[in-house]
Amino acid sequence: MDKAKAGYLEGIVSIGVNSALFAVKLWAGVVTGSIALTADAWHTLSDSVSSIIVVLAVKLASKKADKEHPFGHGRWEQIASLFIAFFLGIIAFEFFSNSLGNFLRRVPAPRFGAAALVVTSASIVIKEALAQYAFYIARKTGGASVKADGWHHRTDALSSLAVLSGMAFARRFWWIDSALGLVIALMLFYATYEIIKEGIAKLLGEEPGQELIDKINAAVKTVYAGDARPHHFHIHNYVVHKELTLHIRLNKDLTIETGHRIATDIETIIQEQFGMIATVHTEPLYPENRA
Repeated sequence: MDKAKAGYLEGIVSIGVNSALFAVKLWAGVVTGSIALTADAWHTLSDSVSSIIVVLAVKLASKKADKEHPFGHGRWEQIASLFIAFFLGIIAFEFFSNSLGNFLRRVPAPRFGAAALVVTSASIVIKEALAQYAFYIARKTGGASVKADGWHHRTDALSSLAVLSGMAFARRFWWIDSALGLVIALMLFYATYEIIKEGIAKLLGEEPGQELIDKINAAVKTVYAGDARPHHFHIHNYVVHKELTLHIRLNKDLTIETGHRIATDIETIIQEQFGMIATVHTEPLYPENRA
């Protein structure tokens, strides 16, 4: 699957669908006077903005490496995901403030009509379908910004589900609309946190999981029969490719030429088996560091 084309397509589909949903949901929110439904509509519009960011990020990330950027431009994916998270956070704060203000002023819940019920139900199905589509593209291409866009769709579907659930209790509890607005805001804050955490982790460099470390250790043993003690693993994710750095300990009596050959062989097998460009630092193995 071509990453750039898939990212473009996901972004364009998202922009079109979300713009139409925004118009319909905003109309329903204005007609009913519901802050939760209106907030849900603006959340949907924010999905269009995040999708525009995805399209721009895919375009920038697909640029080839140059003199100023020898590792390529792939990290625009992570940068774009942080922009999306920032945008989500602003919207979450706005909804939280409005909902809390309505609760403190004891603003009663509006009367939801059939139009609001139909619009909200349709939104849940459509937004979850968009989320699944974005997650599918992200799994196939590894696109961080597309995955962030998928989370944006998912939180919109969940917020619509919260609004739908509250419609049944609107006449019994005056505070239900304000409470739903607060719930939506908290979901947005959580999505913001998840996107930021993943984006920053990839930008700063990742510690590989134990399963990957075990596989690398097994690969190293096929190259060097001694106790190489691989350690100090770090993954540097440039999106278009990944680089792995690690240290190994070799018999201190080996020649520099032999140590270099072993390190090169390990780098080669890591690239062949795991698709990562490896840099191996060699250390002498002394009796005191055998433990």
